[in-house]
Amino acid sequence: MEINGDVVPLWAGSVHYWRLDPGAWRACLEAVKAMGLRLVDTYIPWGVHEVAPGKLELGATDPQRDITRFCRIAEELGLHVIARPGPHINAELTYFGLPERIVWDPACQARSPDQNPVLLPMLPFAFPVPSYASDAFHDEAARYFQALGPTLAPLLYPDGPIVLFQIDNEGALYFRDGAYDQDYHPDAIRLYREFLREKYGTIEALRASYGVEPKDGEVPSSRKGEATRFSSIDPPRKLDATRPRDLARHLDWSEFHEHLLATAFQRLGRALAAAGMDGLPTTHNLPPGQDATPLNAARVTKVVDLVGLDYYHLANPTSRAIIARRTSELATRCEALSVPAFACEMGAGFPPFFPPLDERDGAFTVLCALAYGLRGFNVYMAVERDRWIGAPIDRHGRERPYATFWRKLCAALEQTSFHDLRRKTPVRILIPRTERRLARVMHAFGPLSGAFFSIVGAGARERCVEDDLGLGYPLAIEADTFATAFEQALESRGVPFAVVGGEDRDTALGDARWLICATSGALKPELFERLAEAKARGARVTLGPREPRFDGAFRPVDVPFDLGRLGDDGPLTPDVPAAADAAVAQAIETLGLPTYACDPGGVYVTVHEDASGAPRVLFVINPSERDFVARVSAGAARTKATDLIDDSTFEARAGTIEVRMKPRTVRMLALR
Repeated sequence: MEINGDVVPLWAGSVHYWRLDPGAWRACLEAVKAMGLRLVDTYIPWGVHEVAPGKLELGATDPQRDITRFCRIAEELGLHVIARPGPHINAELTYFGLPERIVWDPACQARSPDQNPVLLPMLPFAFPVPSYASDAFHDEAARYFQALGPTLAPLLYPDGPIVLFQIDNEGALYFRDGAYDQDYHPDAIRLYREFLREKYGTIEALRASYGVEPKDGEVPSSRKGEATRFSSIDPPRKLDATRPRDLARHLDWSEFHEHLLATAFQRLGRALAAAGMDGLPTTHNLPPGQDATPLNAARVTKVVDLVGLDYYHLANPTSRAIIARRTSELATRCEALSVPAFACEMGAGFPPFFPPLDERDGAFTVLCALAYGLRGFNVYMAVERDRWIGAPIDRHGRERPYATFWRKLCAALEQTSFHDLRRKTPVRILIPRTERRLARVMHAFGPLSGAFFSIVGAGARERCVEDDLGLGYPLAIEADTFATAFEQALESRGVPFAVVGGEDRDTALGDARWLICATSGALKPELFERLAEAKARGARVTLGPREPRFDGAFRPVDVPFDLGRLGDDGPLTPDVPAAADAAVAQAIETLGLPTYACDPGGVYVTVHEDASGAPRVLFVINPSERDFVARVSAGAARTKATDLIDDSTFEARAGTIEVRMKPRTVRMLALR
């Protein structure tokens, strides 16, 4: 980002001031700066600062809660600040940083279909989660911001060090994000009806969409569930579809969850501004497994300036594939929007009640994410604190050996001007939003979040019901299988590609040479038009595994899609893995796609180029437990590669570089 006329890379580190001795703040921040980081990131926990409703302790009597002094020390050291005031912050705090009175206030609580509070089973104990629609909750959050504003406003750029605000945190409905898990709060139902009214305009249009036939002499009724006026419509409480057209109502409910969250972030942003905390860019962080949640990045981007991801991964082949998928989607979107691909949290350590993540896991994850297009990160945690193990700096500001890696990494990024480089991805695997919504409503495990399955590498085949709704194939599964087959076929030949969400159809398809669109038989006409436009400008378009017969809500289309506008490929349905492999082989030849070969198999290569198109940085990724010498051909005529972390050098012979790869490691090589 640009600060005072200078471009400042987004390399940050998290420090939780209220968890540290104020006497150690300066030493901790000096250690953060010594690692090469440019910003310090901190939550501002509502529940820690509140001493009475609407009254905050901000350092007047307790030095440990003096946010002003902490920020001014950072400023003295030349560090900028990312402030994250919530209201939800998690941070491994009881109640996720919310005041106890808020979570136990019935008016603030999210509601289940039976109007019960929605409990999150979390250590040290479960608690009822707030409703993102609750007016009472938003009123309380606004009062908190009003109390915080007079202290934070003087700290905002250009008068102070705060340059970014994060709105809320991992807003996936507090991880109770099943399609029929919540939110049936009265304020959510009201917002749902407003959403339908805005979408359809008339009740007749909604009834036609849902396939509800009019009855002779029918008059508006106030009886619940009757689609005779918007004010009488209730949301679905379980999946009860028996035919494709029945899905429209359920997909609307899934889409409403996306609208609910974006609307909530917008309300919170306005409340921040009203409290004097405005004029700065805003961010929001999507959690691991974000593709299975109701967080729609395209919608969120309309109400915050920078949407980033959180990364907590083990070093293994499954994680490598997940990181590639997540990061390539993020990077493609961010590049189209001219913003940096940012990891709002890049795990360095772990909470004691999570699976352990050691230093090798952390190094693997950040290097792997950089390999697939990440441009900035926040080391979480940079400094140790309670309920966290393994940070590179202890709570007294003393460096641990792990800090050496981060310092070398920041130096490598600086040396290569990495934030100015680009990884080209001429192939895009397009996942329509319909498919992600369908997977949510056909999730087979009730309140167990679909994000959990995504985090461990399980797709729709492992987590969705196999109902065919009369179509003769498992509706929620085939598109995921199709996309996975193409991912594997492309990777086996070293073809660079990115995953793209259908919600980014207006921004992220422009420079693609080959678009591979996964569909289970439903496609939004708007998305079809984007594919046809891409074909008209010279891109290749492949569709599958099912020919689209329905619109994006599984309603029959009035006029069949003219698949001839997409070219000669036709939907690929039989023997998907073999068809994908053959299609990739043909595309390499006919489209002249780049290939970055690596031997043996199971090793992956990415290349990052400068503005002239010259390759500058090469990543070699070994997610396996094997130790071997990899032979890499990156298509570059350069003769020397230097590892930017351990300083080892490798000479090219006949265009091939031989590199020793230890288990579960990533090399970042500067090409000369």
